[in-house]
Amino acid sequence: MAGAIASRMSFSSLKRKQPKTFTVRIVTMDAEMEFNCEMKWKGKDLFDLVCRTLGLRETWFFGLQYTIKDTVAWLKMDKKVGLELHETSGADVHSGLSLSTCLAYFLIVRHYGYIVENGASPEVLDHDVSKEEPVTFHFLAKFYPENAEEELVQEITQHLFFLQVKKQILDEKIYCPPEASVLLASYAVQAKLPLDVRDLKQNGTGEQSGNENLGSGRLTQHFALAARCPTETFKCRHIHQGGFYVYGDYDPSVHKRGFLAQEELLPKRVINLYQMTPEMWEERITAWYAEHRGRARDEAEMEYLKIAQDLEMYGVNYFAIRNKKGTELLLGVDALGLHIYDPENRLTPKISFPWNEIRNISYSDKEFTIKPLDKKIDVFKFNSSKLRVNKLILQLCIGNHDLFMRRRKADSLEVQQMKAQAREEKARKQMERQRLAREKQMREEAERTRDELERRLLQMKEEATMANEALMRSEETADLLAEKAQITEEEAKLLAQKAAEAEQEMQRIKATAIRTEEEKRLMEQKVLEAEVLALKMAEESERRSEMGGRKTFKHVHRLLLAEEMAKEADQLKQDLQEAREAERRAKQKLLEITTKPTYPPMNPLPAPLPPDIPSFNLIGDSLSFDFKDTDMKRLSMEIEKEKVEYMEKSKHLQEQLNELKTEIEALKLKERETALDILHNENSDRGGTSSKHNTIKKLTLQSAKSRVAFFEEL
Repeated sequence: MAGAIASRMSFSSLKRKQPKTFTVRIVTMDAEMEFNCEMKWKGKDLFDLVCRTLGLRETWFFGLQYTIKDTVAWLKMDKKVGLELHETSGADVHSGLSLSTCLAYFLIVRHYGYIVENGASPEVLDHDVSKEEPVTFHFLAKFYPENAEEELVQEITQHLFFLQVKKQILDEKIYCPPEASVLLASYAVQAKLPLDVRDLKQNGTGEQSGNENLGSGRLTQHFALAARCPTETFKCRHIHQGGFYVYGDYDPSVHKRGFLAQEELLPKRVINLYQMTPEMWEERITAWYAEHRGRARDEAEMEYLKIAQDLEMYGVNYFAIRNKKGTELLLGVDALGLHIYDPENRLTPKISFPWNEIRNISYSDKEFTIKPLDKKIDVFKFNSSKLRVNKLILQLCIGNHDLFMRRRKADSLEVQQMKAQAREEKARKQMERQRLAREKQMREEAERTRDELERRLLQMKEEATMANEALMRSEETADLLAEKAQITEEEAKLLAQKAAEAEQEMQRIKATAIRTEEEKRLMEQKVLEAEVLALKMAEESERRSEMGGRKTFKHVHRLLLAEEMAKEADQLKQDLQEAREAERRAKQKLLEITTKPTYPPMNPLPAPLPPDIPSFNLIGDSLSFDFKDTDMKRLSMEIEKEKVEYMEKSKHLQEQLNELKTEIEALKLKERETALDILHNENSDRGGTSSKHNTIKKLTLQSAKSRVAFFEEL
């Protein structure tokens, strides 16, 4: 009896020592993971496990999100995650328990609706999460950086932010103008770099793992992390049954028309707003995609985030509130502070309160209280719709305020270490890219040389073929010439025969000519005599007419000479008159020049300033800075160079955006414009093209007291 009791007790103690677990599914933007979570674990234990699995060190941006009663909630780090059912016998449940314990047990069951069977007694969840296994949490960015390029250090952090912001833009949770949507789509295509086939491994379930947005290095990292966690199921999402959609640099020979047909790159609102075919959108995306040649995946993702962070709705969490007058408003919480919006306009806030002006935030039931930093300013209050929403607002306010103050302090040792590692990794990748670029260039040169040799070989083959054909044609020509020569020889014989006949005919003609020559001589003699007679008659006639024509010729000659002399005299008179007129004009002009007043010469030296006016010598010592620290000089030069390059790039980018906007404006369907489209166009027409940070600064130019009063009067 005693032995049986002892064995039963030892079995019970062994059973109690084994930790109870339940299955948790963690969904990231590009992967799904399942873990066995112990009942005693708190939110921080599970969160740290996920971060270790992902290799993520910038944990302060992220959280585990779940949905309860149509409301978004975040897992609390200091609360337990799970539910445990202790297996006990019926006798143990109903015997040996105090009255207070039974009453507490009854209240728990009544409140949470659990039916206790077979002696199971529940311990309640500290979070209102689903009771069905696996319990699903979404690993998402909870807080957003002010400047993604400066704050996001790790590549995995940047990648997760890129995927989340991209999804929010496509789901239209962040408003993005059409022209900016096309530009962001081109960077999203560039971010899909080719995968290494060696990295397409198999996970524990035999399914192929990979992701279209993961480079080969990231896949290797994910599988290495999965190997370190053999008890958990690690699975990347499938892309498509046909394989991976990867692009890399634009190549016209590879990226044929329609290569983006299966991609979701633009919000449906943008596609429906214009009377454009998918091919027309693809053409415009490809035009910008071709300009991103040479950019690595992480560079393309960072350019995407740098453009997206200037969108008005980026990183803003909106909540419906009412002020003390009962006016319905929207509260926006982001990295810069608290913003008050009109419910119909989520783009431009009415007023803003940066975090450095807020001293304390608290709530009681549904009433939220904000205490400004200036104690002379009265607190202002607003009401939310639910108590659960107040909890979420408080979490976001505390987290964003902590990060806001943290950014304005020196980096911690951990962040400095991460930044140093990131710089080293960036330098290593840069060297690797340069090496790959050199290898690619050498390969391209070798391919060009090979193509040139192949072209020359083909050309020589064609020339040899042409030579053979020419030789065959020449042989055929020689045969034809031989035939023609034979024909010519026969014709020559015929011609010789005809020539002999012609010679005989010529002899006959010559004999006939000799007979007629005497007759010809007699005819010539008669002609000569007639000519002599005519000559004598002409001389006699000329002699008779010469005597009367001499007098007439002399008279005509005198008349012609007189007429020419008269014309010459008239011409001389006219030339003399013109010369006199020119002399008169020259004298008048000379007189005008000599009568003008003379001006003193210009003094090249400036006149001295009066002693009471201060002078600033821009070349003197007043503007000369002697930087003894060479590093500071170099840093200043680099900053100035980067600033100039950024301004030029921004100007070029803005010109491209305006050009695209003008190009597609004629295809817009005005009747399909949403309220946000109309508001954005109105802001643009008013010149509201400044960045999000500048807009917030303009709203905070007034005093905090006047802004609080304005909020109360809304």
